[in-house]
Amino acid sequence: MHSTINQNRLATFIGRIAAVTFLAAAGTLGLKAQQSAGTAPSLPPISLKSSLAAPLDLSAPDDLGYSSSTGSAEMANAENFTLSSSADQPPPRRRYGRPNYNDSHTNSDGSAKYTFFVGGGFTLPTGGTHNYATPGWKIQVGGGRNFSKTLGVLLQFDYDKFGMQTSTLNKQLALYNQLCGGSCGFTLLGGNIHDWSFSLGPIFNFYTSDSIGAYAIGGVGFYHKYTQFTTPTTGTCFDPYYGYYTCSGNQPIDWYTSNAFGVNGGLGMTYKFSRFANERFYAEARYVWTANQRKPFDVSGATSYFNSFPQASARTTYIPITFGIRF
Repeated sequence: MHSTINQNRLATFIGRIAAVTFLAAAGTLGLKAQQSAGTAPSLPPISLKSSLAAPLDLSAPDDLGYSSSTGSAEMANAENFTLSSSADQPPPRRRYGRPNYNDSHTNSDGSAKYTFFVGGGFTLPTGGTHNYATPGWKIQVGGGRNFSKTLGVLLQFDYDKFGMQTSTLNKQLALYNQLCGGSCGFTLLGGNIHDWSFSLGPIFNFYTSDSIGAYAIGGVGFYHKYTQFTTPTTGTCFDPYYGYYTCSGNQPIDWYTSNAFGVNGGLGMTYKFSRFANERFYAEARYVWTANQRKPFDVSGATSYFNSFPQASARTTYIPITFGIRF
């Protein structure tokens, strides 16, 4: 009996749900039919463009019955902001070029305005100089002004020293003994050449990277050539600790000087120890030519001059190879 009553209640509940669903569907279909037949009122199309362009009347009450007394002033401010001239607009975005580092010590491209260097190496005589001189050594020091990473000018001092060929020394030894009629007693002869100079010239860095660079360099300047011959001798020397003692050394017996105009030029490479370091190791080779001229034989008047070694005043050519630090 109890199960029968529950089943009846369940059937009644399901029937009611079905009836409500049917009525709702029928109402929806009827509404669509009325709209298609033109009986339902049609809504006007909405134009967002015209709505946004039309001014708002904030003084009029809205659907909720509210109004604003300050609506006109706010609307005027909004129109002024919208219709403002281009002069009131923010400036265009600025275009940035390369950074400018220009100051008292740095060029606009980031390179240092001033440079200094010191180095040393060896010298190789060439041409006619090779006939009487042997390779020697050199010292170089200088500085300059960089106009950019590419171009600069350098002022430098060079001291180049050469030895003498053995054949040249033997000829000079025989000549000196002959000039003094054998009374000189020279048994051994030594000799060397000093060539120091001041030169000024450009430097052109045609390749530059973070660590390696390559450059061409040249210069013109004043060259002073000094040639001397020596003979070993013994004498008495004094030392504060040892006192007087017998010593030996080389005594100059003949010397010549020659001043001349000269030029130089060559190529070099640089290497940076660190990407952020200013110091660079450099190695370069140049060709040097000096316009020395031979002095003539002169016995006029009370002064006599005899050049027993004409090569001392001859044109000089050599290749100095230098290694150093530039900073």
